[in-house]
Amino acid sequence: MIKNPKKKAQRVLNHIGRLKYFHDEKFDERRNQLRQLIVEHTDIPIKNLPSALQGFSIVQLTDMHLRPFTQIELIERAVIKANLLFPDLVVLTGDYVWHDEEDILDLAPVLAQLDAKYGVYACLGNHDVATDAQFICSIFQQYNIPVLVNHGINLDIKGTPLYLAGIDDGWKGQPDIKQTMHNHPNDTETPTILLAHEPDMIDWYADDTRISLQLSGHTHGGGQVVTNGGKSFVKTHLGKKYVKGLHRVNQSWVYTSRGIGSTGLPVRHNCPPEVTHLRLVRA
Repeated sequence: MIKNPKKKAQRVLNHIGRLKYFHDEKFDERRNQLRQLIVEHTDIPIKNLPSALQGFSIVQLTDMHLRPFTQIELIERAVIKANLLFPDLVVLTGDYVWHDEEDILDLAPVLAQLDAKYGVYACLGNHDVATDAQFICSIFQQYNIPVLVNHGINLDIKGTPLYLAGIDDGWKGQPDIKQTMHNHPNDTETPTILLAHEPDMIDWYADDTRISLQLSGHTHGGGQVVTNGGKSFVKTHLGKKYVKGLHRVNQSWVYTSRGIGSTGLPVRHNCPPEVTHLRLVRA
């Protein structure tokens, strides 16, 4: 429900989102890859990775943007695909809604069906902060999905620590890397997985050698791509450099998922929505 009168345009878009085009089972027959969900598998080589973390698997879901162009059936399919990967950890890297924070009321119960050995954790994106971050965090809390905002925790993986941290959104929030890394054991042996919605944020703190891998979304993979392997058609603030896939930045890695949902023009070309499956391996 949209209570703000300034959001009248969203009501129109919601009517468009009810069209069969966004619900039917013919999505694989279309050139538009808007709903052609695929799984991307990537190994992340980590220097001095502890043996207990060899093969540790992470599923990342991001940029769901529930409604109007992303309907709940696409999220449900993403959750099914994620669970079939039997991940050790699931992370959600922001932008759960587009303009209406109350859409989280329908999204959170679906995301609560995600199953991972060491839990499901989230960070915030610019659309979450721009709508109502506190409300979104409170709903996630009801479904036992911790939202890490400038905060990190030490996961115990077979007696070996893995630092999982989430930083506030770099565009609309108040990111604080010092506070985010505050709980780190401050040694060279503990790898850090950092959840940061916008990928280009890695340039702000890539000199921190404790950060092994940053997981991001935000770019939708460029939204449209001119040719297979071509340059992205759409680039956004803090998403211009590391638009999609895996990139090396100093001693850190950043992986940018194309995400699941869509905003603006509901078109994906050579840029299908993605469930990200990552595996930590020793470099």
